[in-house]
Amino acid sequence: MDLPHPRFARLYPRAAARADARGAASHRSRLVADLSGRVVEIGAGHGANFVHYPPTVTEVVAIEPEPTLRALATQAAAAHMPVPISVRPGTAEALPFADHELDAAVVSLVLCSVPDQARALDEIRRVLKPGGELRFYEHVIPRGGVKRMLLQAADRSGAWPALAGGCHPARDTAAAIERAGFTIEACERIDFSAAAIEPTIPYLLGRARSGLVGPW
Repeated sequence: MDLPHPRFARLYPRAAARADARGAASHRSRLVADLSGRVVEIGAGHGANFVHYPPTVTEVVAIEPEPTLRALATQAAAAHMPVPISVRPGTAEALPFADHELDAAVVSLVLCSVPDQARALDEIRRVLKPGGELRFYEHVIPRGGVKRMLLQAADRSGAWPALAGGCHPARDTAAAIERAGFTIEACERIDFSAAAIEPTIPYLLGRARSGLVGPW
C-alpha cells in the first residue's frame, strides 16, 4: 500500500542527515546493536538504519509505505550492507507476515506518524515470536511545561501532522507500547535537537519484549 507524501519525502533525507551529524547516527547504531535473526524494520524511510545492523542479523525485511522513500531505501539496500535487506511496500497496521514469524522488530521515528498507533503495535506483537524484541527510537511528548503544551497545540491543530508526513508530536509512545502487551526492558530518555535551529525535545531509545501469550 502506498501512502505518498512527496514534499516530506524530498525533505526528509536531508533533515535526517543533519540529525545524524548531530548525534542521531549514534542513536541508530545503539538502536539495532546486538540484534539477531530475522528482523522487520517498519517505516524504514530512505534506509538510514541499514548500515548499522550487526552481522548477527540474518535478514532485514524493510517495510516503507511512502513510494519516494521506498525507492531510496531500495537503492540503499542494493549497496554493500552488512546483512541481506529486502524492501517492501506495506503499512504498520497490516504487516505482510504470518503470526510469530519474526525474531525482532525495529521502529525508528515511526510510531509518531502511523495513523493507528494501537493497531500498529498489535500487529508488531502478532508477527513477533513469543518473547521477541521490539527496538524503538521515537520522539515523545515532554512530561510537562511549555513544550508539552506547544506540542499538544501543534498536534491538535492538524498543521504539524500535515506538514511532517503525519507526525503527531503529542503521543506518549512508551505508554502505548506497554498497553499493547510489551514489557519495556530498557528505555533511555534523550533530550535531542535534530537541527541547530530547533529546540530540544525528548526521544526514547529502548527495547521491549513481547508477551509470551497473545490473543490469537
